[in-house]
Formats: sequence, C-alpha cells, structure tokens
Amino acid sequence: MVQGGVGFGLGLMAVPVITVLDPSVMPGAVQIVNMSLPVFTLAAEWRGVDWRGLGFALLGRLPGSVVGAVIVTQVSTQALGVFVGTMVLVAVGVTVAAVAVPRTAPTLGAAGFVSGVTGTATGIGGPPMALVYQHAKGRQVRATLAMFFFLSAGQSLVILAAVDHLPGRSVLTGVLLIPFMVAGFAVSGPLRRYLDGGRVRAGILVVAALSAFVLIAQQLVR
Repeated sequence: MVQGGVGFGLGLMAVPVITVLDPSVMPGAVQIVNMSLPVFTLAAEWRGVDWRGLGFALLGRLPGSVVGAVIVTQVSTQALGVFVGTMVLVAVGVTVAAVAVPRTAPTLGAAGFVSGVTGTATGIGGPPMALVYQHAKGRQVRATLAMFFFLSAGQSLVILAAVDHLPGRSVLTGVLLIPFMVAGFAVSGPLRRYLDGGRVRAGILVVAALSAFVLIAQQLVR
C-alpha cells in the first residue's frame, strides 16, 4: 500500500519482518516482490517514466549491485545497514533544510549506485532514488521508480543467483508474498490521490526517514 501511494517503501515494511521471521530467505524473497509490484504501477502510469533519468540511474545501479553482492558474501550487513540508515537520515535532514538535490546525470548515477549496493545487500534500495525525484510530480515519481525497481530487482536476482545466494526457498517465499502485495496495491488508490494533492515530497521524506530508522533498528537488534 505504501509503495503504491508514494512510489517506494515496500522494503520498509517487508524487510524487517521477513528478516526477523526467516533471515535465510533474504534478500532474495523481497527482490521477487520488488520485481512484481512495479508491473501494476507501470500498467497504469507507464507514460510518466523519465527515461533519460532512468538510464543514468541504471548505469550506476549495475556496479552498485555487484558491490552489494560482494557485501552479501563477504561483509557483515549489520555495519552496512547502520551506515546506510544514517546516510539516509542525513540526506533527509539536508533536504528538509531546503538544500535541493539537482536531478543531473551525476546525482542520478550516484543514487543508482547506492541503491544497487543497499538494494542487493539488504533489500532496501528506494530512498536514494526517491530523494533525487522528490520534487517531481507524483505520477512521474511512481512511474520512474517502478521501472527502476522492476529492472534493478531482476538485475539483483541474477547477480544473487550467480554468487549462489538465491536458494529455492527465497524464490518460493517471494512468490507466496505476491498475492498480499497485490491486495496492498489494490487499496492504495486513496493514498495515491491524497499525495498527488501537493504532498508527494512530504510523503517521500517521511517514508525515507522511517526506512532509515527501521534499517538501523533492524541491524542493532540482531
């Protein structure tokens, strides 16, 4: 429901719960859902995609995904989670202070890279891209992020499989979650209309900050 309304946030709701219940299926299970949900958004709003910005973000995302895969296999994700959460909070603070993040090739590429690292390693990759698009119209935010998440989740799944970190149980768990994701998206219409009334930026900042707090708490309680 949150991602259907704001354009991102699935990881905020799903990653902490799934990690607590069964960490062995992460991050693959969430990536399966991450690849499925954008299809519904794109079916309704695909004309809003910012193709130029998407291209730069995907160029940064590929090397970021590789780094994220290395982290999954070699580095503790606890330190990464705390660091990423802290950086997101810093970014939100800077944004609230009215320091605009220009939507340029370097910033989009950097956001794509960070999203690739965090999305592949932890399943939460939305905040960097969302902060860059915070001043865009609601439809463009949702459509562009949806296409980005669809392509990048597929990218992460391929890389996770290549490094032998995509067990069958992860895929099955992700598939079993899809009906509940569909139900959440189906009831997100009122939230979408509410945010489109000039509240998209505030929604993005709130969800980004919450995701940072959740990510930090998730790592500290492990």
